[in-house]
Amino acid sequence: MSSLLAPFFGFFLGFAFGVGCALAVMYSIYLGGYRAAVRDAALPEAPERLLKQRAKLASAQSHP
Repeated sequence: MSSLLAPFFGFFLGFAFGVGCALAVMYSIYLGGYRAAVRDAALPEAPERLLKQRAKLASAQSHP
């Protein structure tokens, strides 16, 4: 029985716990970026960073 216990704990800590933590971190980064983008888009005057990215995107779309 103890020979099956070590692989189970290794699997759980290495895969289940590790992947769960990675997904939680990626989700929190996604939500933070999404909230910042919505906040920046709703401002009466767009920030300089947003204007630069919009211009970069527009120039990339106009040049195939």
